[in-house]
Amino acid sequence: MASHRKPPPPGTRVAGIRTPALATAALTSVALLSQTATAAPSTDDKPSIEEVEKKVDDLYRQAESATEKYNSAKEKTSKQRKEVDTLLDDVAQRTQKLNEAREELGSFAAAQYRTGASAPDTATFLLADSPQDYFDQTQLMGRMTSRQKDAVDDYVTEQSATMKKRQEATDSLETLSDAQGDLKTAKATVQRKLSAARELLSQLTAEEKARLAAIEKKKQEEAARKAAELAKQQAAEQKAAEEAAAAEESASSSSSSTETSQTSDSSYATKAEKALAFARSQVGKPYVWGATGPDSYDCSGLTQAAWNAAGISLPRTTYDQVNAGTTVTLANAQPGDLVFFYDDVTHVGIYIGNGKMIHAPKPGAYVREESIFYDGESAIHSVVRPA
Repeated sequence: MASHRKPPPPGTRVAGIRTPALATAALTSVALLSQTATAAPSTDDKPSIEEVEKKVDDLYRQAESATEKYNSAKEKTSKQRKEVDTLLDDVAQRTQKLNEAREELGSFAAAQYRTGASAPDTATFLLADSPQDYFDQTQLMGRMTSRQKDAVDDYVTEQSATMKKRQEATDSLETLSDAQGDLKTAKATVQRKLSAARELLSQLTAEEKARLAAIEKKKQEEAARKAAELAKQQAAEQKAAEEAAAAEESASSSSSSTETSQTSDSSYATKAEKALAFARSQVGKPYVWGATGPDSYDCSGLTQAAWNAAGISLPRTTYDQVNAGTTVTLANAQPGDLVFFYDDVTHVGIYIGNGKMIHAPKPGAYVREESIFYDGESAIHSVVRPA
């Protein structure tokens, strides 16, 4: 007979022993609570002030890099637009000439139609009123055929040239479209990076902003110390160079080369003085990306304008300015030299001596004098003498 005893309640076997269901549920709850506690986010996820400062600096640097790409794309777009305009003007002129050549051909055809002119043959001879009429017609046809051939040649030449120029204009328009696309992309990148930087700064409390200012002040003090060290080094090297020049000058064999060197240095110093005078007059004006003055500047816009005031034409972007002169060592830097920063050469200032420069630093800042070590010695890329 089958047993009617109730089956034991469901449970879990642990080492051969069935645990009660209630205990199992309790164990499950403890496990879930433990997992929840482990997965819960830390309340201390907020970045430190140092991390915010680095992030903001990185965003400003990325914005400045995008600014130089914007400047390059803008310059390319401007040149391409001029090329397109020139080509379109050329196409219009050639089209006019083509129409004139076509009209000339049409006038020949109309004249032949009106006169019934055709190539002289036996039938024409038989239909002529007299042999003289035939010979007159032959001479006329000969002259018209020669002129018509010239007109056809002119038409074919103009048609070929016009088609070629139209294709060049089409290609140039496509290049312009690409340049405008690059310009739009660079502009959007600058705006995005600046917005991200502003958003980070807006989230700081007053206390955090004060700490951020303290970090910046410490950086400036370190940069000033580095500048003073460079100034001493440069002064020592200048003194040594002057002593060496005096020694050379005393030797008659080298006097002419010394005079040439001194003349060259004097010429550069004169131009550099003009460039620096202009740069100093811009101190206090705001940094605006893509600006070339007169009310605001970005970094390369300022250096370009300064040297333009000295009669030297510099390219628009840092990428090109770094190649527009002679590279010198930092120890040999002279007032007026251009100091470039970062591996991607995205910032530039104009050296004023004693380890300092005038530059347009970044968005939200103003043209100012500052140590060339403002972002650390490793940030300096090169020094270039532009004239």
